[in-house]
Parts: sequence; C-alpha cells; structure tokens
Amino acid sequence: MPESTIVVETRQLTKVFGSVEPVRALDGVDLTIHSGDLVAIVGPSGSGKSTLLNMLGGLDDPSSGEVLIDGVSLNSVRDIDSFRSKTVGFVFQMHNLIPTLTALENVIVPLHEASMSKSARRGRANELLVLVGLEHRLKSLPSQLSGGERQRVAIARALANDPKIVLADEPTGNLDSKTTTDIMELMSELNQTQDTTIIVVTHNVYCASMMRRVVTMRDGTIVSDTVPQDGFDRDLMEFRQSSLGQAIMEGGQVPDSMADLEQSLKDLLRES
Repeated sequence: MPESTIVVETRQLTKVFGSVEPVRALDGVDLTIHSGDLVAIVGPSGSGKSTLLNMLGGLDDPSSGEVLIDGVSLNSVRDIDSFRSKTVGFVFQMHNLIPTLTALENVIVPLHEASMSKSARRGRANELLVLVGLEHRLKSLPSQLSGGERQRVAIARALANDPKIVLADEPTGNLDSKTTTDIMELMSELNQTQDTTIIVVTHNVYCASMMRRVVTMRDGTIVSDTVPQDGFDRDLMEFRQSSLGQAIMEGGQVPDSMADLEQSLKDLLRES
C-alpha cells in the first residue's frame, strides 16, 4: 500500500503575542498530517489549538517557523487570500452564513472565484447540499434553518472548491448532543467517502473520540498524538482535561495508557 501524501506540515511553528509581556501561544510545534486524515486537536483554553488552526489556514502569520500546505510553504505565497480560497475550507462555530442568501446561494459564494459557468456553479452547490442531506432546503434562508442545518450548509460551503483540507473550529460548540453527533458523523462520512482531510479543534471529548487521531496541546506545544482505540481512550482524554489531569500534567507527566495513569495517580498521592 503506497504511503499517503503529506498535505499539512509545520516546522518549529512559533507564535508570540505582545512585546511588553510576550505570550508564546505556539512554541516550536512540529506536526505532520497526511491526505485523508481525520484529526481532532484538543486541549484546555489557552493551549494554542485555535492559534494553530489559524496558522494552518493562513489566517495569521507565524513569529517563526513555517506551515506547508501540499508542499507549499505559506511563507512563500504572495497572494495568500487566493491560495487559501483554493486550498482550505473553513467551518466555524458560528457558521458565518450570509443571512440574506439562501442555502444554495451561500454555497455558491466561494465558487465565484472558480472558472465555472453560472449553471456549473449552481450544479456544484446543489450537489454538495444533497451530499450533506439538505436537498429539501436549497431555497431556505439561514433564519429558516435549525442550528444543525446551518452547520451542514457551512460544511457544504467549505467543500465548494474541493480544498486540500477542511479546518473546523469548534463546529458543534452551539449544538445539542444529538445534533453534535449528527454533525460529527457527517464529517466522518465525508472523510471516508470523499477522502477529505479534516482537522477539528474541539473542547468536546466525545467529538474528539470520533476522530481517527487526537492531538493534545498544552502551553503551546503538542503533548500527545494518539489514535483512540476504545472507550478507555475517551475516558483518558476527558481525564486529561479535568482538574486532576491538569495537576498531573503540571508535573510533566502525560499518561498514555492505564498503567501510566495508575502510576501518575500513585505519584501524585504520594506527594500530597
């Protein structure tokens, strides 16, 4: 089986905010993501996960280091807006749909930069809305859609230009548990059927556990990069984000297995 292509790579990626009291939001991050990966980036608030996502999408410039998308360093791209529109699809927590446009028209918007006829753009948008299960909502305005339906439109829009990667920032943050499951299952299905590379930033442990790979961040660095296997992995991710889990990681210990977790707990109790 041939090795999959690297579509995202960061090399010693660093981002510092402020000058008087500088904050290192990212601190020398090295990350490699292959074509077809389904990745969750998790971590406590302030860990750097959203900053990393912004860097991957070319929405912000690094203080040092670089991001490569499909082998192209963003540091060398002259027209970043054009490159981004053709290479990266975005899904945000607040779907950012244009309220005066229908679902179909919202998906057509990013296609205006493509070399396509008007009918071809409508056809592509229609095809994508069918793909996300909204063939009955083509003419609906965002105000006429449920939260889950609006997010499905946002996902269809993100796929419009057939991007190399789709970046989703807390895509289920405002949704109930059932709709959250529906949206994450849709992303997983699109990943499998369309071979779309998807990277999701989330606080939701359940969402993360539905991904094939989970990258955990803390203090601007990657502290673990794992492939969840069973229910224990979900429990371990949740534990890492709990107060006790954070206390253990403060000591520099990041448990990756039940044995590591038990030993970390023993060490912590012994010190208390």
